[in-house]
Amino acid sequence: MLLPLRERRAAVVTSRPALLILRALGVGDLLTAVPAIRAIARAFPAHYRVLAAPVFLAPLVSMCGGIDEVVDTAPLEPLDEHLSGLDVAVNLHGRGPQSHRIALATSPRRLIAFANDEIPQTRDFPQWRPDEHEILRWCRMLAESGIPADPDDFEIGAPAGDARARGAIVIHPGAASESRRWPVPRWIELCTRLQRAGHRIVLTGSGTEFRRCRAIAKAAHVPIDCVLAGHTDLADMARVIASARAVVCGDTGVAHIATALRAPSVVLFGPMSPQHWGPRSLVRHRVIWRGTLGDPHAASVDPGLASITVDEVAEELRELLRMPQAG
Repeated sequence: MLLPLRERRAAVVTSRPALLILRALGVGDLLTAVPAIRAIARAFPAHYRVLAAPVFLAPLVSMCGGIDEVVDTAPLEPLDEHLSGLDVAVNLHGRGPQSHRIALATSPRRLIAFANDEIPQTRDFPQWRPDEHEILRWCRMLAESGIPADPDDFEIGAPAGDARARGAIVIHPGAASESRRWPVPRWIELCTRLQRAGHRIVLTGSGTEFRRCRAIAKAAHVPIDCVLAGHTDLADMARVIASARAVVCGDTGVAHIATALRAPSVVLFGPMSPQHWGPRSLVRHRVIWRGTLGDPHAASVDPGLASITVDEVAEELRELLRMPQAG
């Protein structure tokens, strides 16, 4: 069982050898690392396994398994001072050198990471490949370090359902940056069409995305009590997605939750490539991508994403809902 954060300092001092996994990133980053995290847990079953990551991810970490404790960590920030003298440190954060130095600051007996010319300790380590799916990248690093990893071991246990979303189509119009947000008028038209076809809609998002979701709901005549944005933490979001008939979203953490929970989904990509971040199976999940790349942090919507039409999304969703696994 994942220990609560308040027990952190007592827990790190343990008779078991301690192992650190550094992955101080977001929801999608956590879920694409699940196969690697489970492989590490199998390789080091007697170790006390600590994940250095933002603590808001703890509910999802509990569903993933393989971790005893989450230590709250911001990207590329120094680790908790009590994390030192560890037996093993695994850098699942990046290629280094900054993240390598953070992991090495714990004085581990063994470091598992990618090679980086600025870090002499990694001279003979596995080489980073830029054009590689995120799941495969970390599984390969472990395999080349002598730790077998199964890239298809990415599913998480479904939590208890949420009655608000049972049988509904989850619409998640938000994303971390404007470049990955499909235009609001398209979401309005999509929701309007789905309701006319007899589907029930729920809109999800963070607290900062409530206004966007409310505007879509108002224009598409979706009842306000179907706007769940701002009223769900990660555990709630997982329950909503586990209950849904299907999910429609952009390239964001919700897409990875849907993949991990085997919830049918249509994912709109741009400016990032689904070849690096998309679902590995295209049976239960459908991807729409123009094949162009751009700045994932740009202040305006990616042109490729903006060119995706409502007709395309609606057709992919229709095809998905015809399949037996939908709902």
